Amino acid sequence: MILIYGIKEQLNPIKAQLSNVIHDCMQSVLGMPEDKRAHRFFPMEQEDFYSPGGRSDAYTVIEINMMAGRKIETQKQLIKNLFKEQAPHQWGFRGMTGDEVSDLKYKVNV
Repeated sequence: MILIYGIKEQLNPIKAQLSNVIHDCMQSVLGMPEDKRAHRFFPMEQEDFYSPGGRSDAYTVIEINMMAGRKIETQKQLIKNLFKEQAPHQWGFRGMTGDEVSDLKYKVNV
């Protein structure tokens, strides 16, 4: 089961596209069949969706719940594939793109 949370004005327009990207990753890493898409979207009011400081209204949370038994390496590959779908120059925060950020106190590509 995959749960996706976001502010409704931002999340609603991209639901189908986001579902397709997530399921493509699930198929390539886990071998999920096309008809096993279990995605639940939770479009929220702004006042009900608290996010870390400095995030835009497009901040989205994706929670993936899997049955026990998946190898750690498989789980890590799924996470990497999800992030690989968007190159650093395609996302941004604080007025800059991800490939321009040099002042983070944590690593993005680990």
